[in-house]
Order: sequence, then C-alpha cells, then structure tokens
Amino acid sequence: MHWHLKDVKKIIEQLQSSYNGLSSEEAVRRLGEYGPNELKEKKKKTTLMMFVDQFKDFMILVLIVAAVISGFIGEMSDTIAIIVIVVLNAVIGFIQEYRAEKAMTALKKMAAPSATAIRKGLPETVSASQLVRGDVVILEAGNIVPADMRLIESAKLKVEEAALTGESIAVEKHTHVLHDELLPISDRKNMAYKGTLVTYGRGTGIIVATGMDTELGRIATMLQEEEDVKTPLQKRLASFGQKLAVAVLAICAIVFGIGVMRGEPTMLMLLTAISLAVAAIPEALPAVITISLALGANKLVKQNALIRKLPAVETLGSVTYICSDKTGTLTINKMTVEEMYVDGKIVRSEARKPGSAEVTDLKTSELLHFPTSALFTALALSNDAVMDKEGNIIGDPTEIALYNVARERGFDKKELEEKFPRVAEIPFDSGRKCMTTFHKIEAGKIGSWENKNFSTSQLLNFLSFTKGAVDVLIDKSDNILTADGLKEIDREEILRVSDRMAADGLRVLCIAMRKWDNLPDDMSDQNVEKGLTILGLTGMMDPPREEAKEAVAMCKTAGIKPVMITGDHPVTASEIAKRLGIINDDSRGIITGRELEKLTMEEFEERVDHIRVYARVAPEQKLKIVKALQDRGQFVAMTGDGVNDAPALKRADIGVAMGVTGTDVSKEAAHMILLDDNFATIVKAVREGRKIYDNIRKFIKYLLTTNSGEIWTLFLAPLVGLPIPLLPIHILWINLVTDSLPALALSVEPAEEDVMGRPPRHPKESIFAQGLGLHAIWVGLLMGGIVLFVQAWSIKTGHAHWQTMVFTVLCLIQLGHVLAIRSEKKSLFTIGLFSNKYLLGAVVLTFILQMATIYIPALNPVFKTEPLTLNELTLTLVLSSVVFFAVEIEKWWKRRMSYEL
Repeated sequence: MHWHLKDVKKIIEQLQSSYNGLSSEEAVRRLGEYGPNELKEKKKKTTLMMFVDQFKDFMILVLIVAAVISGFIGEMSDTIAIIVIVVLNAVIGFIQEYRAEKAMTALKKMAAPSATAIRKGLPETVSASQLVRGDVVILEAGNIVPADMRLIESAKLKVEEAALTGESIAVEKHTHVLHDELLPISDRKNMAYKGTLVTYGRGTGIIVATGMDTELGRIATMLQEEEDVKTPLQKRLASFGQKLAVAVLAICAIVFGIGVMRGEPTMLMLLTAISLAVAAIPEALPAVITISLALGANKLVKQNALIRKLPAVETLGSVTYICSDKTGTLTINKMTVEEMYVDGKIVRSEARKPGSAEVTDLKTSELLHFPTSALFTALALSNDAVMDKEGNIIGDPTEIALYNVARERGFDKKELEEKFPRVAEIPFDSGRKCMTTFHKIEAGKIGSWENKNFSTSQLLNFLSFTKGAVDVLIDKSDNILTADGLKEIDREEILRVSDRMAADGLRVLCIAMRKWDNLPDDMSDQNVEKGLTILGLTGMMDPPREEAKEAVAMCKTAGIKPVMITGDHPVTASEIAKRLGIINDDSRGIITGRELEKLTMEEFEERVDHIRVYARVAPEQKLKIVKALQDRGQFVAMTGDGVNDAPALKRADIGVAMGVTGTDVSKEAAHMILLDDNFATIVKAVREGRKIYDNIRKFIKYLLTTNSGEIWTLFLAPLVGLPIPLLPIHILWINLVTDSLPALALSVEPAEEDVMGRPPRHPKESIFAQGLGLHAIWVGLLMGGIVLFVQAWSIKTGHAHWQTMVFTVLCLIQLGHVLAIRSEKKSLFTIGLFSNKYLLGAVVLTFILQMATIYIPALNPVFKTEPLTLNELTLTLVLSSVVFFAVEIEKWWKRRMSYEL
C-alpha cells in the first residue's frame, strides 16, 4: 500500500479507526487477527546440524576416506594429521555460519520496547509488540518509532532514518499528501518507519503496518531469503576435489592391476596402490588454504579491513565490480566550502581547477576589506555550529562547513560574538528556505575597520544576517555589496553564477545582511527579511578523498570497474564521479533510482554493464544491482551501512559494511567491515585477495606436480620392465615432508609485482587455467623420467643402493621445484632466495630430515634405506636440480613471449 499518497481521513476510514485511537477490546481482537508487532525468524538449523554440514563438502569426504585408509595400513600419524585438519576446518566453517545468523538478532534489537498509544482518547503506555494497525501513537524526541505510521500531526518533528536510508541528517516531517508513487523512503516525509529515531519535536501517527509487513520486516524477509553465495575458491576446489579423486582412483587401480599382472606380490601392490592414493590426496590443502586466509585476514586488520568470513579474503581477488556508497567512502564525509562568489569574483579552493580569470585564493590583506570581511563575519556569526572542549565542531554539516571556512581565514566565531553578540533569531524554515540572526554592535569592542564598515552612527546599532536559497534571497534584496560600495543587483549574473555552481554539484547558499539602528518591534520574517544587501554566495560539497582517486585509477589498471551508488542528486554524483575518474562525460553511464524502478530485470541486465553511477537510489535497490551484475557473470563487492543494505550485502560476493557509520545489522550481514569507511581500503583488500589466490594456485601447482611425479614413477616403472621403485613407507614419507612445511611456506610468498596490473580472473576460470595443468603433466613426467633413469642406471651399473637413490632423488627434486615456482614469470635469482625466509627454512629442514633417513643408522631399518656414498649422493643432488633449471627455462620463455607481445 502506498500510504504516503493517501489523505489521513481516508486512511482512518480504511483502517476503521479514529483520531482517538482504538478501544482496548478492538486492539486485543486485532492482535489476535494480525499477530504481534514483531519480526519473525524462519526455522533455523540446530547447532549440531550446522556442525555436521561442515563435513558434507566433497573434498572433506575424500580426506575422511584417506584417513580411514591410512589407519588401515598402519600409518596412524597420517590418520591423526588428516583428522586434525578436517576438524579444524569444520570448526572454522561452523563459527562463520553461526555468526552469520546474528544478522536477524541485530535487526530485532532495533525494535522499540514500548510506545504511547491513544486508546479511547487517552494516552496509554503499551508494549510495542502489542500495537496493531489502526492504533494512534504519540511520537516524542528520543522515541524509537514502533511501527510504520502515516503521520497525523507534526510539530517540528524530525526523524533520523539513517538505519533505513543511510542518510545521517534527520528528516523534517509533515502531514501533507504526497503525489509521487515512486518516491523513495527518504522522501516520504509524511511517514515514520519502524526502527527509526525521533530526534526533535513531537507528532502523532496512525499505524499502517506492523511486524513483518513493515519496511523493517520486508528487509528481514529478504535477509532470510537471500542465500549465501559460494565463493569462487569454494566452487573451484569442489570441482578440483571431484576430478582429482576420480583420477587418483583410476590411476591406483591401473598401477595395482599392472603390478599383479607382472607377478608382483598382491599384498605389496595393494599397499603400494593404497599408499599412492593417500599420497595423491592433498590432505594439506585445507590447512594451507585456512592458514593463507587467516594470515591475509590478520594483515588486512592492520590495514583497517576486518574480515568476518574467512573465504572472503580470497574472493576479493576475483572481484570484477566494486559498487561503493559515495558519502564517507568515496568522499571525506565532511561538507566543505569549495567556491565563493564575492565582489564579482569567484574564489575557489585548491581542489577545484580555477579558470583563467578566476582567483584561487584571497590574500590576507583582502580579508580586511569589504565585502569579503563582511561575508566571512556573516558566515561565522549567523551560524549555530559550536566547538566543544575537545576541539570538535558540533552542528549541522552545512553550518560546520561555513564555520570552518570563516575560522580558517581568521574569523573566529567566539571572538566575533564578543563584538557582535547574538540577540535574536528567526530559525530556518523549509517553507521560507532561509534563516536570520540579529547581532548587537558593541561599539567599544570593535576595531576601526569594523566600526567603519558595520556602524552607521555613534549609537548602539544592530546587524541582521540572513542566509538561504539564492532564488529566495535575491527577491528579498535591494542591492549587493562591492569594494566600490552598494550597487544594483545584476540578477542575471548572480543566477548564472549560482546555476553554474549547482551544475558543478555544489550546494549553493546566498548570504545577505541588513543594518538596524534599533531592534525591530515586529520580528516577523515578512518585516525583517526584506531590503537586504547581498554579501555573496557560497558553494559547498562533500569532496572526494584524495586516496579514493588513486584507488579508482588502480581499480581500472587492475581491470575492476568502480561504480558509485548514492542517494544524492545526479548532478552532484556526476561531479564527484568525474573528479574521481569513475566516469568521463558519458551521460549514459548514469541512472537514477526512478529510472531503475521502471526497468524490468531483463531490461536492466542489458544496460548494467555500462552504468557507473547510480543516483537518487534507495538502499533496497542495491539488491537489484547485485543480482543483475551476478546474472551477467560478474563478481561484485557492495558497500553499505544501513539496515536496508543488509540483503544486498549478504547476496553480494563480497558485502562490505562501514565500521564507523554502519548499523549492527549491516555489519552482521557483511563479509568484511571497513574500520575507516574508506574506498581505498577495499582496493588494498583486493590486492591481498589476489596475492592469496596466487599463492594457493602455487601450492596446488606444487602439489599436483609432485604427486604427478610420484604417480608417473610408479605407473611407468612396470611398463618399462623395472621393479616397483618405491615402498609404501617411502611414498608416505615423501608425502609427509614435502607436502607440509614447504607447501605451508608458499602461503606467505610476497605478492607478484603485476598483481594489480592484470585483469581479474574470469569468474568461471578453472583452477587448472593459465597452464597450471600442463605444467603439472610435463614437470611430473620429467620428475618420473629422472627417477626412472636413476633406477635403471643404478641397477644396470650394479649399485646396491638404487632404491635409496630413487627415494632421495624423488624427495629432493620436489624441493628444487618449490623454489622454482615461487613466481609465475620471475626467476628465483631475481626475486632472491631470502625474500621468503619461511620457505627457505622449510626446504633446508626437509633436506636435513631426508638426510637423517639415510645416514642415521636407527632410521635405516624403519625407512628401508642404506647410507649413500659421496659419489652416489653427488649424483642424486645433481639430478635433483634438473627440474629447478627446467622450470627456470620455462619462465624465461614466458617472459620472452610477453615482451614480444
């Protein structure tokens, strides 16, 4: 129902109520019919089911099978390690899902505990949950609005609706009928909504919706209906796990079959096949990913990004669109005077590009002369902003901006008030669009220049300053003040300047004054606000953050499309977007909330790729934007701070809540919280996400290649007439030492230099893309070939230690490989051996452990090894380095190809 379009009398008739409210009996009856005024939660999963669900992932099931098999063949250390990894992974997943359920709890906390309803004409305090449609409720400053209401009476009533609309400035309410069906919530000024806060005045309203039928209830419904979207990594790993499990089982079956056909002992081949299966299953993968994500999250906290859902760290690297709020995220969230018109001149701040005939700043000497001094004096005095004991300036954002610009030029309000104390005022009124303050001139305290300019006689005089809309004050003024004295108003010139400022996205105010010999008896605005002298114009805006401009440029370099979403006017939004570099002069890149409302989803999806600025957009329309982009195959990061943003934040691939201005509901629904509300922080997080995904890919490349080498070795040996080269204990040892520490150390590998100089990964890109699968095959084959060469040569030349040599080469060859794949293209000699000290330490430790299995006598019978001679060890070390140099040559070829392109 569009209640804002209806007359109060018709609403009262429709709801079968009256100005005196309902009777208690009727309220009870309606409570039974409509239910309590509460937000309802859908049936939630039990804590136990939440925990059990963590084990349904295919990769986890494969690991559990591997743990059972390891126990069966007596390798309890592997079993314990796998179980610890699986349980740890489940606990982390459980904690994240449990915390995600808190969004509804935060939403319910916004409900008012009680309200004052009129029952049979008398005020009565009732529980807010007992309110029903048709109840008439009294609203006073400090009240939380208990339900959605059409206002019946408003006495300077102001309501802060930031929780619903994201706008922090309280909205002045009225009772008039509105006529636009598509008005966003923020413009429905004859309505008050559940969960918002009354900040000033009083009023009464009739309840038109309760519980889940309210705007807040509608958000709760969307919040519970929106499913969490799986992260790119989760999708890729699920596919990877399934393919790997099938491939491993097939290869193990073939190895077992060929071995038995060649006459090898059946039990030995069974244990070999099972050991190979356990070795090929990447049990360290969940641990490496969890550690990578946790380290990334820890680093991001130091950069003011708090990660609430761990997989979100990696998802950041896949983001193709960053949809950001304007106020406070792309801008500094502080109204600033950027331009002034005084004495026929344009004065601009350094942030705005001046024209050839325009002044960029005023010299100090110019400040002491009319009309400039009069304008700054007016800005300081006709102002309700104040400075507290801590030095913070408190007041309306517009007033603070005027206060600051005057104070920065030496016109301190406190000092000026001693010379010109305020004695009367006519407050701002939205109907008049202006405000006036009266100031007494203390003749004995003012300086000579002030006396000359402000005083007209030796008697005590008064000044009035009026500020307001340009079109209003220009009609109330007789002349304009210039350095040459009073002049006739050039109406066309002033309106031209005002229109140009407004077209540049500035909020324009006109400042005027009037001299009085005595304080007028008639203090009505009709008597006071006439015969004014215009002092000048001011143009204000919330300017863009400097770091946001750099971050937008970085986004474009990285192939990410930055998009601005705001409730502001399209002109203001366009100006900010141009200054940030989000758009150029393409008007097709801008759409308003009204236009968006009229588009069907299909029509919107055809345009969404080209839109960069959404203006006058209601927060609930963000969900439509997210869905449209996702339907087009994009990965979306969406920022938000209000309750209305929560469904979109939950649906987005990365929901980003504001830590400073955000509501608890938005924070609980988000994946990440910006502790400084800064757009640049999102871009830093994207960089970290890309680095983490690169490192996970390096680990998978390392894992697949080493496992591929082991599989080729065992698969090809019987085919070329060689005995089984490795025992089950050798396979499991190599799996234990090479797949643990070196792999974990890859998770802290520094970012590649071009990490933000390449486009985002395609959302559907396979984990084997960019040559990873091919690398695993050819390097694995090379590893297998080298190992089989060592085996064949050793047997042919009569070396009794051939199996120990094979065992050692296969172990050490993987250490050379892990050093070579630290960078996709750069040589190890370029990035330096010590740039990842953890990996260097892991390689050295693994080498020492491998040597221990050969040269410590007590370990020889355990690992079925024998000490190698110096010549044998030298040969194994030389052959183990072949893969390292082969991969270095591969990277050299890649660099050469990229240079030629």
